Amino acid sequence: MAKEVLAIDLGASSGRAMIGRFDGEKITLEEIHRFTNDPVTLGNTMYWDFLRLFFEIKQSLIKSKQYGKVDSLGIDTWGVDFGLIDKNGRLIENPVHYRDSRTHGMVEQAFGLIPRESFYAVTGNQFMEINTAFQLMAVQKNRPELLEQADKLLMMPNLFTFFLTGEKVTEQSIASTSQLYDQAGGCWAYRLAEKLGIRESLFTNIVPAGSRIGTLSHDIMTELDIPDMDVIAVCGHDTQAAMAAVPAAEKDFAFLSCGTWSLLGTELDEPLTDEKACACDLTNEAGYGGKVSFLKNIIGLWLIQETRRQWQREGREVSFGEMEDMARQAAPFRCFIDPDDPRFVPSGDIPDRVRHYCMETSQPVPEDDGQLLRCIYESLALKYRAALEELEYCTGKKYETIYMIGGGIRSELLCQLTANACKRRVSAGPVEATALGNVAVQLIACGEIADLNAARQVIAASDKVCVYTPESPMQWEKAYEDQKLIIGGK
Repeated sequence: MAKEVLAIDLGASSGRAMIGRFDGEKITLEEIHRFTNDPVTLGNTMYWDFLRLFFEIKQSLIKSKQYGKVDSLGIDTWGVDFGLIDKNGRLIENPVHYRDSRTHGMVEQAFGLIPRESFYAVTGNQFMEINTAFQLMAVQKNRPELLEQADKLLMMPNLFTFFLTGEKVTEQSIASTSQLYDQAGGCWAYRLAEKLGIRESLFTNIVPAGSRIGTLSHDIMTELDIPDMDVIAVCGHDTQAAMAAVPAAEKDFAFLSCGTWSLLGTELDEPLTDEKACACDLTNEAGYGGKVSFLKNIIGLWLIQETRRQWQREGREVSFGEMEDMARQAAPFRCFIDPDDPRFVPSGDIPDRVRHYCMETSQPVPEDDGQLLRCIYESLALKYRAALEELEYCTGKKYETIYMIGGGIRSELLCQLTANACKRRVSAGPVEATALGNVAVQLIACGEIADLNAARQVIAASDKVCVYTPESPMQWEKAYEDQKLIIGGK
């Protein structure tokens, strides 16, 4: 009989529950529950609706009953965010959204306490205001009473597993997004935390991906009338779950995980925290089986998603497919933005910000929706090129193929533009990389699949890929050289 496990994948805009079945050769996925993940602004603070999300996880567990014996459950989420629980195991308040404005200026304050190079040498993380360390500094500065009440800090996937099992742990990959993780030691960077005013006792034990956290609590099983199942610490950061599903046969490869965020990088055996990596501000994340993902965080399809939401606020309904068609029909190489400019991080009127960016950089301002969308798509592709150059500079390696995974590969236009801009072959697939990686780690944990290499072979046999080859190389090379400074390249 096929082995069945339950993967809960929580993204920054939606979540879903997938039953993963393994017949000994291939993994198949069946979506059993999907729901939105909508932030809630209360007062001046943007929160995640943790209670609603936990309700949806319960609905997923209830729906899983119809599939017979589900052996285990794994949860992956976005990175950096966390919840605080008191000594009685109660959630002190809803977790704050990483797009909240509370962290403005915290990176500079941190550098006043710890030199940038020394900070990076330990954590190996790209410096971003959203990172856990800077969020905690903001809490300490503005709401210290919360930290006084707190017994433990739990990163998002383990906050959910705590309320399912009662066990307080932190999975390694999600810990490594915090800017408080010691890359060389594989543990919390307690000395750095102390210098930032963050007490050591907040942190829980770090466990590797593939560890068994425990089983569903008696209260959960009674409330939902469901049988027992193991809860596995899969790669809690969705990027690392997706990395486990990259269907690469070669040892050295480049990947591009493309969704709300884009993450372009490679897989290493050891973290890379030298001067080059620090200068390029690339990040190291702990992956499955002791691997390290060395990558660049880039704003991704958030720009498209938030443009669509702005049009909805204005009373216009446009599908993502229609948006891609508009961009495809617009003239190329007209204007560009730096997708990672801080103005594009908060929610709001992205189209207006794009127009102002073009105006401020003395470029033609998009005159219609197609031109605006073409600007975003081409800018993302050129930003990937800049990140690829930094990656190859730091590793000293050349990557002939980019393995593009995640929901963003549904955009054939973005896949083709990426191949064009990077002058590399793009192998696009699987779309459901995160869920497949979640399932694969559970199957390795229970002994159904031998190891990561075997899991990638199974995934390669389970899903199709589409290959894109570069087009118009001379035009794209000129566009990149002309616009390198505008898109934030070096």
